[in-house]
Amino acid sequence: MMNPPSPTHRVIYPHYFADPFLWRHGDEYFAIGTGPEEATGHRPPGALVFPLLHSRDFITWEPAGEALEPPDPALGTNFWAPEVAFAHGRFWLYYSVGHGDKRHQIRVASSIHPLGPYRDVRREPLVAPLDLPFAIDPHPFRDEDGTWYLFYARDALDTGTPPGSARPGTVLAMDRLPAMDRTAGEEKIILRARHDWQRFMADRPMYGGLYDWHTLEGPFVRRHDGRYYCFYSGGRWEDDTYGVDYAVASEVTGPWSDAGNEAGPRVLRTVQGGASPLIGPGHNSVVTAPDGVDYLAYHAWDSAMTARRPCVTPLQWTPDGPRCFA
Repeated sequence: MMNPPSPTHRVIYPHYFADPFLWRHGDEYFAIGTGPEEATGHRPPGALVFPLLHSRDFITWEPAGEALEPPDPALGTNFWAPEVAFAHGRFWLYYSVGHGDKRHQIRVASSIHPLGPYRDVRREPLVAPLDLPFAIDPHPFRDEDGTWYLFYARDALDTGTPPGSARPGTVLAMDRLPAMDRTAGEEKIILRARHDWQRFMADRPMYGGLYDWHTLEGPFVRRHDGRYYCFYSGGRWEDDTYGVDYAVASEVTGPWSDAGNEAGPRVLRTVQGGASPLIGPGHNSVVTAPDGVDYLAYHAWDSAMTARRPCVTPLQWTPDGPRCFA
């Protein structure tokens, strides 16, 4: 399969800013993401977490401080993939915290202002699986009837139902949010890796064994023309295999299907060379610009692969599904 032409993408901030979540509140735009401390390992004790950007026109973006007052240091020092929802007059920040890539839990914080500061609102984690202690990439979604759901990624070692239909690794799951700070305890796995392009690493040591590990992560749900689209990223975030694909469903609770992606991610993928290379694009959100155009916001590596920077590309809703390529 030939690579599509490189999409028209614009870097909105020239520095490290991974897992960008962009949202609009009133006539203003905000962005929050994973900060450079996750790459360098250096964060001063007690320093706020998660860099913020602000824009009034969707063109010029300015740094706006950091969002989260860190919780108990015993929970971990790695903070990943924040997203913000507005409900009941407050802003709710969902994120994961943990120790490296082996142990993460999802938590929620709140603020009366979009730029924070956000403070944790509960003692217990929002999502902390007991079987495999790794849950990341929370995404809050409000359906048209007002019901909120939380989509996220978590680990699973089985090979699906029926056996052999999926591959061990990180999968996509969801639960209902009866309140913004509480899940219903009705977790449902909605999507599993099935293809080679979704491989993170062969013979990866995990949970006391070696696995041909596959990864789906970074879910983001958008309703369009009466159907639900769950965008996600697959592959290995550290290299050019990473890309954005999607699953579709008639109901928010599924069943979800990403059939048709056997050859690779269909929405966004690495394009090497040319005047505008794109390396390892992924972990997206979708936001509507002031002119009414939907944009995919995501991170991609710079040409030297030293930093993941936030980019935006117009999202096209084609008869074949959402695409970022002309």
